[in-house]
Amino acid sequence: MSSNPLAPAWLRVPVEPNALDASVWSRTAGRDESGGIVIGGVSARDLASRHGTPLYVVDEADARGRAAEAVESFRREFGRIGTTVSVYYAAKAFLSVEVARWVSAAGMRIDICTGGEFAVARAAGVEAARMGFHGNNKSLGEIDRTVGEGIGVIVLDNADEVARVADAADRHGVVQAVRLRVNSGVHASTHEYLATAREDQKFGVPLADAAEVVAAVRDRSSLRFLGLHSHIGSQIFGSDGFAEAASRLLAVHADLLRDGDVPELNLGGGFGIAYTSADDSRPIAELAAALADIVDEECRRLGIPVPVMAVEPGRSIIGPSGTTLYEVGTIKDVLVTSDDGASQAVRRYVSVDGGMSDNARTALYGADYSVSIANRASSADPVLVRVAGKHCESGDLVVLADYLPGDVAPGDLVGVPATGAYCWSLASNYNHVGRPPVVAVVDGQSRVIVRGETEADLLARDAGLS
Repeated sequence: MSSNPLAPAWLRVPVEPNALDASVWSRTAGRDESGGIVIGGVSARDLASRHGTPLYVVDEADARGRAAEAVESFRREFGRIGTTVSVYYAAKAFLSVEVARWVSAAGMRIDICTGGEFAVARAAGVEAARMGFHGNNKSLGEIDRTVGEGIGVIVLDNADEVARVADAADRHGVVQAVRLRVNSGVHASTHEYLATAREDQKFGVPLADAAEVVAAVRDRSSLRFLGLHSHIGSQIFGSDGFAEAASRLLAVHADLLRDGDVPELNLGGGFGIAYTSADDSRPIAELAAALADIVDEECRRLGIPVPVMAVEPGRSIIGPSGTTLYEVGTIKDVLVTSDDGASQAVRRYVSVDGGMSDNARTALYGADYSVSIANRASSADPVLVRVAGKHCESGDLVVLADYLPGDVAPGDLVGVPATGAYCWSLASNYNHVGRPPVVAVVDGQSRVIVRGETEADLLARDAGLS
């Protein structure tokens, strides 16, 4: 079958429409004898019947395994060049009490950005000393609370935070460890909204200003400077950006060593995952080896000791572990004329019972996803589809382009893989739709780890009823 001319250039017509691409789906996903998708030993049909749709499904074994692999890989590779490493889980990707426990059990620390994330991690039993606190505008209350409870490290994002954190440390009679986030100027090859090291954006201080801010930190006896921090962006597949960022950071790191101790360097995270068959994500072990080689080479060139390292994977831990299940509602074929008017082709809109309230990424920055029928197998020829949500926005799209069997029908279940990161985290109540539950599956069992919202939950916050 030839491809639809409306399909993007990277999208190929599937040879086997029922196959699940192992690079995109979680590790325990497959199909049972009847052709339905099974994750963690639980069928999509049973999950939808028990928990309803839309439904976030997290493959617990997959998530735990990726967390353990990240810790082991980075420890091994940085140990090879004579140093140690702290591996932080970037909680902004997705955080719940259960997930915090999983990643902590694997040996990860937790990187939080708000008081709310701090509260969830603490509720999970994570010690404050095993957390790092990010953010470009931490409130005075958040700073005071985290310092008072013994936060492991605070990442200063600007010069104003030097006094804010120092004053809190003085009040609590402690010496607070801090890092300084710098803007390396390295432009990661990603969407503009995901690139966080560009000069014209809110995060970090310019490298040229780092020495001045570090001097201010060292002037405060209640602060201990650990080192520089960088985050060049998200959904990054190659190591070239990290190599350039490390080179620039280590040059400043070497200069800072002349006036005092600089024991650490944090290279951040942003490691990419596969959302479609066209994405070429690298195994975490390869990334760890590449980063270790980069740091080792630069330190040798500069003639400085290799610092203690830190990294912050988030998406690469939880993203591939998640799948969202939807029920198909209406289906509509739309005849689309090419821009030059020379040809026409049909795009099939498959509408589902969720949308931008449970996955804002597609509408926010055109993220690509894959989709498969989840309740059955099919021998029908594939057709190009666009999976749309139920919300009152023309941009309410979940999957921009993929192929589904041509007999996809109302009542079918579809699964969208790789939705573990930045879907629940960005979820909303747009159109007064409750956020879906999150269910963990493992060893043939499912359990709710985040309860879904009901209409009663939505009305409970409406003060007009009080």
